Amino acid sequence: MSWIPAFTDKIKHPTDKIEQPNPIVNLLKSKQAIPSPPPRPITISIVGAGQRGSGYAYYTILEPQWAKVVAVAEPVDIRRNRMVKLYNIPEENVFKDWREMIERPKLSDAVVIATLDDLHVEPAVAFANKKYNILLEKPMAITVEGCKKITKAVTENEVLLHSHGHVLRYTPHNILIKSIIDSGLIGNIVNIQHMEPVGFWHFAHSYVRGNWRKEEESCFSLMTKELKCICLAKIFKFNLQKKKISSFGNLVHFNSKNKPKEAGDAKNCLECKIEPTCPYSAKKIYIDNCYKKGVVSWPVNVVTDIPDIENLTNALKNGPYGRCVYECDNDVADNQVVNLEFANGSTANITMIAYTESICQRKTKIFGTLGEIEGDGINTIMYYNFLTRKKELLKPSEILGVNDLGGHAGGDLALIRAFIYSIGESLFDLKDINSVHIKTGAQQTFEKKRAYKIYNSNSLRILIV
Repeated sequence: MSWIPAFTDKIKHPTDKIEQPNPIVNLLKSKQAIPSPPPRPITISIVGAGQRGSGYAYYTILEPQWAKVVAVAEPVDIRRNRMVKLYNIPEENVFKDWREMIERPKLSDAVVIATLDDLHVEPAVAFANKKYNILLEKPMAITVEGCKKITKAVTENEVLLHSHGHVLRYTPHNILIKSIIDSGLIGNIVNIQHMEPVGFWHFAHSYVRGNWRKEEESCFSLMTKELKCICLAKIFKFNLQKKKISSFGNLVHFNSKNKPKEAGDAKNCLECKIEPTCPYSAKKIYIDNCYKKGVVSWPVNVVTDIPDIENLTNALKNGPYGRCVYECDNDVADNQVVNLEFANGSTANITMIAYTESICQRKTKIFGTLGEIEGDGINTIMYYNFLTRKKELLKPSEILGVNDLGGHAGGDLALIRAFIYSIGESLFDLKDINSVHIKTGAQQTFEKKRAYKIYNSNSLRILIV
């Protein structure tokens, strides 16, 4: 799978491509490269064996010739033991705390840091100083000072840092959209419209009851949920400078003012007399619509590490995921819009909304001077050509030869693959790999983000990128 390449706003009129049959398919397939594997697998240590760390580790099962998990640091016994068993990690490379791991001589070529957002800086700096290549989950840090510390450590030690984990850059869907734009088939982009439907129960799970509910413990919801989509808008819209930016967002619904009077003093869904009529009921979300239907993966395995009915019920009674959504300590916005105007007069608008049926099925429309694109965020893109007045339905996974999309519409697998390929190129001078590796280092990442200057008020979140 190809890394999305850099491109400019200089587009030639693509009349020579219009006459070709399936021009987009031919264009993409001609660019695919299959790199040779390294002489030995790239070794990886995992710091944080939760959802994200376990997901990245799984890549080594799919492509064992490329990578191998050799160490893990995880404080939760069941998660740590599960990873040890699955990847046959030797006992001497198993730790409860990453600080124990860092005291040992360097154990692997790379480390995946998948701790909670506010726990990124210290391990990232420590592993950079130990000369590990680092895949760091987004965001790099939740403060400007933290970003600077990590960037300094990585730059001084000359190690690879993939520091934002924006999986949407790597999905077959978005790689295909980017390639269509690069080809010139829709001309110069005039407007981008992007909508992120978080999903009513997903927002309740992650941003009301879950780990990303409070700004001081993580960051505001636009950063934790929608940042990768804003990043996409930048990629799709070339490297043009932004002229104006505005953003508005609020927490509208999930607060005590909106708690139904009939719920009384109930603080937990399993104790609430109106639970049967509440769409945000924890019982409905985790037991009725997941466990009873055979779903024991996400989101159930976030609630409990032992996904049986006894442990799930106990976790809902006594843990954060059974709380009434109107009685939580959440403060992140449940809706937000971002509007961008670029130097050439073109525009983009991005909307994040909690209250949707769709769960993260992002909708993107891109309007150019020669055509338009509409994508479903997963595996369908409709391309319309103004000159021929014909539509072409594209299936990205088929064109790019991806059999199993997996998490984030293929982005999770493709991101870790790009990271591993980059290390392989660095260590072994592998050929035919320049189209799939990660292009940016820590300093470029930091500069592009501008450390994500955040201006906060009760009703406004503005992100400068």
